[in-house]
Amino acid sequence: MNTKLLTEKELDQAAAILREGGLVGIPTETVYGLGANGLNDQAVKNIFAAKGRPQDNPLILHIPDVSWLERYCKDIPLTAYKLAQAYWPGPMTMILYHKDVVPDAVTAGLDTVGMRCPAHKLCRDIIAAAGVPVAAPSGNTSGRPSPTTAQHMLEDMDGKIEAIVDGGPCAVGVESTIIDLTCTPPRLLRPGGITLEQLRDVLGEVDVDPAVTRLLGAGEKPKAPGMKYRHYAPKAPVTVVTGDPKRSAEYIAAHAQSEDGIICFDEFLPLFTGRSSARPVMDLGPAGDKEEQARHIFDALRSFDHTTVPAIWAQCPDTSGIGLAIANRLNKAAGFHIIEV
Repeated sequence: MNTKLLTEKELDQAAAILREGGLVGIPTETVYGLGANGLNDQAVKNIFAAKGRPQDNPLILHIPDVSWLERYCKDIPLTAYKLAQAYWPGPMTMILYHKDVVPDAVTAGLDTVGMRCPAHKLCRDIIAAAGVPVAAPSGNTSGRPSPTTAQHMLEDMDGKIEAIVDGGPCAVGVESTIIDLTCTPPRLLRPGGITLEQLRDVLGEVDVDPAVTRLLGAGEKPKAPGMKYRHYAPKAPVTVVTGDPKRSAEYIAAHAQSEDGIICFDEFLPLFTGRSSARPVMDLGPAGDKEEQARHIFDALRSFDHTTVPAIWAQCPDTSGIGLAIANRLNKAAGFHIIEV
């Protein structure tokens, strides 16, 4: 299969591929997604084949506006509309009870489904032109760092899917926040571009699922993408170091081997890029700029796959704001191998 790289002017071609049951890489504000017609059972199953994704890992349905919710969901609480008014279009997915029209391939057999209205206008235009909800996990081989450019996605999906639409680099850089509205109080299943603090501004009390800070155990069934399996991981093993930024940088400098890869805040680059150091180093952004860190985290992890580093050490921000999402992605990439200093 020849994977075409399409421009925004060719969105009608992308929409036609989706309607006809094909797979298309679509840009969103979070990461690039691997899209299929979310009502076509076979097309959705083809997503799992292209990614090598476990079948019990549910998908998210993407829609162009909130009015589509009632087509696919039932028993929608008022809180869903309050959240949509506050944060849609945007990087937030709501878990709701689905109608029978949604195939089991999307939901992994659950009675719930994740629904999202992306902020990326080109993405919404493609969905609207296709006229169907688009099931779309991140457009990477399962377990690898998510793609934040069309070229990243092409590295993993070239020859496996019909097309990728190049919508430029992703503005947020980590996947959407997932909030479960089928329980009381609502529960954060995955941190993302909409922070826990922002959710609480609208909802009041919000629980945080244990899977945000640990891996699910054997027999635990994931209710949303990214909860169960090792995710976002480059080829080399990752160690995450948390705590005061200066102390964590000094710890990494003292313990990393000379050939290990380093992900650090830009204030501490001189610790690793001196004349005597040959280490590959990726700048995560300033220690105080978590939005910049979110945009760089997957690019940093992915970049080491083009090197021979035997191990990767990464600084990690605190968990306030979008720092919770960055820490979640780094910790999952590391299989929760975390050192606190």
